[in-house]
Amino acid sequence: MQAKALMDRIRFGLMCILGMSCWFTSGAALCATATLPPVIRMIVPFTPGASNDVFARALSEQLSTKLGITVIVENKPGAGGIIGSAEVARAKPDGATLLFSSNSFVTRAAVEEKLPFDPRKSFTPVAMVAQGAMLLVVSNETPYQNVKELIAAAKTQQINYGSAGIGSIGQMAAELFNSMAGININHVPYKGITGVLTDMIGGRIEAMITAPASIGGALKGKQIRAIAVTSALPSAFFSDLSTVSQDLPGYEVDVWFGVYAPANMPVSLTEALNQAIREVSATAKMRAVFAKEAASPSDMTVKEFADYVDRELDMWVKLAKSRGIKHAE
Repeated sequence: MQAKALMDRIRFGLMCILGMSCWFTSGAALCATATLPPVIRMIVPFTPGASNDVFARALSEQLSTKLGITVIVENKPGAGGIIGSAEVARAKPDGATLLFSSNSFVTRAAVEEKLPFDPRKSFTPVAMVAQGAMLLVVSNETPYQNVKELIAAAKTQQINYGSAGIGSIGQMAAELFNSMAGININHVPYKGITGVLTDMIGGRIEAMITAPASIGGALKGKQIRAIAVTSALPSAFFSDLSTVSQDLPGYEVDVWFGVYAPANMPVSLTEALNQAIREVSATAKMRAVFAKEAASPSDMTVKEFADYVDRELDMWVKLAKSRGIKHAE
């Protein structure tokens, strides 16, 4: 063991001489032919306290320790994530500025006619961090116990669903549900999920699709009722719930979180950060953080994540056009 540790140190020294960035994990050296910046700003384009912020802060802490550099989180909220995202798009592609965002990155882009950046060309997808099912929930004032009953009722009467706003993943998931089921549950947009939840508990909103973390207290208190998960496969966090796809084949929506860099970041640096993020995300500590919000770590390569983002953007752009969804201030 001592001999191996000595050899690791020798290899590390040689890599540093060659200008390569290295760190050690599980007894093995991870290297990339790029130099990591001494300080990384991880911008969260939303207010503190929500899932994006919680995950980003946990990730930054673990990355700081793993890489031996400083990773700090800065909240730059506004315009549904556009303000913070635009700041990253304008930054130098040297790894010193990263974006941590949820799939609102693609859903909001799908409904905006004018953006201060191109969601495909202005960023380098680095890594998906975590992913999890959303929940289809209904008010306790409704009789619906499953997806079939909700769809059947929507064909004969007006039902309202709420979301955190135009272009939110909650709205887009519900409109995909509408489109695939051939129904038209009416959208009532709010400025955040809190208002939706209040009106759902009061019986003024019948349904919504949302991330579990945003309604955990109300679910535990049985103030609202979950009737299905939106993932393709059953969720380990909600083993008592069936999937929407069991009654609506092909339906699948996950809430996911990822890290992006400005466009044209060197491949070596992108790969190094991807590897570090994947290994940190898989640790027991990060799994515990994700589990509190019913999510699990992802293990996508750079290409897998970039392809996934492209597919998601294609899907939501197509849906926005077909459903006439546009964001207007």
